[in-house]
Amino acid sequence: MPIKRWPINTDGTVARISINQSTYPTKPKHNTKTMVKAITVHKHGGPEVLKWEHIQVRVPKEGEIRLKQKAIGLNFLDVYMRQGLHNRAPPLPYIPGMEGAGIITAVGPGVTSCKVGDVVAYASLQVGSYAQERILRADQVVPVPSSVDPVEAAAVIFKGLTAHVLLRKGFKVERGHTILVHAAAGGVGYLLCQWASAIGATVIGTVSTKQKALQAKEDGCHHVILLKDENFVDRVMEITSGKGVEVVYDSVGKDTFDGSIACLKKHGYMVLFGMASGEPQPLSVAQLASKSFYYTFSSVGEYTEDNREELLLAAEELFDNVARGVLRVRVNHKFLLSQASHAHIAIESRKTTGSIVLIPDEE
Repeated sequence: MPIKRWPINTDGTVARISINQSTYPTKPKHNTKTMVKAITVHKHGGPEVLKWEHIQVRVPKEGEIRLKQKAIGLNFLDVYMRQGLHNRAPPLPYIPGMEGAGIITAVGPGVTSCKVGDVVAYASLQVGSYAQERILRADQVVPVPSSVDPVEAAAVIFKGLTAHVLLRKGFKVERGHTILVHAAAGGVGYLLCQWASAIGATVIGTVSTKQKALQAKEDGCHHVILLKDENFVDRVMEITSGKGVEVVYDSVGKDTFDGSIACLKKHGYMVLFGMASGEPQPLSVAQLASKSFYYTFSSVGEYTEDNREELLLAAEELFDNVARGVLRVRVNHKFLLSQASHAHIAIESRKTTGSIVLIPDEE
């Protein structure tokens, strides 16, 4: 017997249906919802739990917009949430994804910051982006300048804002600093390398393959360490003449964490922003005392989710750097939205470089 599923709205909520038989209408009411297709998750697990289904998109309410998406960014956070491992994993069922770009097709009452026809992008902790259309709060989206392609905007918005937070807030990188970036050819890593190099920092990057090493060099890494061939701690200390680095940007987690700390200068900054290999063991007081270093986890949402001014300033700097060529967006992998499971398999295999985008299927 097939399992009956409630339809899912693009704001991540379940569309419950209620019928009052005593007042059942003799004429159909005006339909205020639109049927589109989306990827849904009804249980946690592997890529196979990503299902391609019809959903309903309602009309925007006060302060909301409806967006027809041109492209959707894929983030490793999507994988954590699908697996049920992230502390912000939404209740089941839900539509995954937190970033994208598209064209506004409707605005709700009170919206003055944007209008129908505007091209906008968003990076929000509110899931729901793996859909042809979705509802968002107007204050969550930022304008995409005509000089930036919407597909590039979708690819760079979340990862680029993350890079901005890492370079400006987690630790302020300045000319003359030496930094270590793990996963230097990854979605955030390659932007960190380009941006930090443009600032004037010396960038050391770690990668897993020779192909990724070549890309990291192109993206501004002055020194590239191939993890399977070299001990990255020994190599970093050799490069820095035993001094260590001002900051380590680590999205790998468990496998690199202790070594990252060993690479720091005294009073350096350990900035974690992902845990691709798992959560590190808790720090001991003895570890902290050894170098009196600073340890933080930097999340873009904590800086921009409730701060519209900060979001607009960061997005403006990001898109300006893209338009001027300071940042070169690598859209290295494209998948149809209906094939999101294949995209998840690719990113989990760590065989991808640069950014991955999902393109909504045309129906």
